[in-house]
Amino acid sequence: MSDPVLELAGVSKDYHGLRPLRIQQLTVAAGQQLALIGLDQPMAEVFVNLLTGATLPDLGEIRVFGQLTSAIVDSAEWLTVVDRFGIVSERAVLLDGLSVLQNLAVPFTLDIEPLPDDISARAADLAQEVGLPPSEWQNPVAALGMASRARVRLARALALDPSLLLLEHATAVVGRDEVAALGGQIRAVAGRRGAAIVALTADRAFAEAVADRVLTLEAASGRLTERRASRWFGRLLG
Repeated sequence: MSDPVLELAGVSKDYHGLRPLRIQQLTVAAGQQLALIGLDQPMAEVFVNLLTGATLPDLGEIRVFGQLTSAIVDSAEWLTVVDRFGIVSERAVLLDGLSVLQNLAVPFTLDIEPLPDDISARAADLAQEVGLPPSEWQNPVAALGMASRARVRLARALALDPSLLLLEHATAVVGRDEVAALGGQIRAVAGRRGAAIVALTADRAFAEAVADRVLTLEAASGRLTERRASRWFGRLLG
């Protein structure tokens, strides 16, 4: 069995919310698809910052890819860790006046006007992988619907081939009729790539679409309880 990509034990972080963020125990295996319910948007942001080592817990230990976040010694080492995460979040800035392909080229180059042919091809591959139709590729991102904007963020998160996708309330502004399809697509893309998923969401429909395990956080204790994804949805995904 491969080593876990993520381990949290006895974690507590005070971020001046109603109560500290607490996680008693959480382990995510390589390639596992997990959804966490019970973290609101401020708490989810703290959680993501803890996982990436941007901040440290007040109590407890966090290991990512086998390494304690508290043992990261400098910015160069931190960047090598962060590059293994793909983060899908409304906090990830999109360049609304630029096209879809230009936005997807940003992880590879800042030379985007005009796009070099090789970079354009890589951006197009990402767009196709996440289900953005070619008719949208040259459109400014500002003209896209919310589900397509979420797919642009997903494609950018995939650009550097991450080992773990972190989804931070990724469907908060996506239409209800599009949530399940988007979740299923994210799950399929991660599965093909062998990437793990940790989806932080308040949306049970999205949680069951994107993950094979759904955990609910008891905020007062930090305990995580499991709810299996619905059987009917598993059959739907085939």
